[in-house]
Amino acid sequence: MILALLDAARTLAEAVARETEAGAVWREADAVFGEVIGHQLFTVLIHDAASGTVTRRYSSRPDDYPVQGFKHMGPTPWGDLLLTQGKPFIGNDADAIRWAFPDHEQILAMGLGSAINLPVRLSGRTLGTLNLLHEAGHYREEHLETGAVLAAIVAPLMVAP
Repeated sequence: MILALLDAARTLAEAVARETEAGAVWREADAVFGEVIGHQLFTVLIHDAASGTVTRRYSSRPDDYPVQGFKHMGPTPWGDLLLTQGKPFIGNDADAIRWAFPDHEQILAMGLGSAINLPVRLSGRTLGTLNLLHEAGHYREEHLETGAVLAAIVAPLMVAP
């Protein structure tokens, strides 16, 4: 497990250092997270605390979850947990999906019944989140540790112009 994580971290760090277009790094992150943790949907949200908005910058399934303009978050328990407190979310059943996501009906209709949302933080603030969704029961607590290491590597992309 440690060697797989180190290999994944190296691959992702090399992409961050090499690529000049953020989309190329997000595609690499999609592949790395898919291999190490697994997902059927991978999205990237950028958080702008000043305006209270999030913007989807990447989606592994753009037909279902397109990259689009910003949306106002408003106060939600999910937003408080991830964006304010900077803590990850793991949910493995339909009740957890309903709790976390206003678009839970679409998510569940896609056969996605579990999620891990990883805050990407730098200097005490949340820059955005990496969001992995899979079939119900897929995620385990150890995925949070692996995900946190990999998420930290992409933090520069969330502050780059």
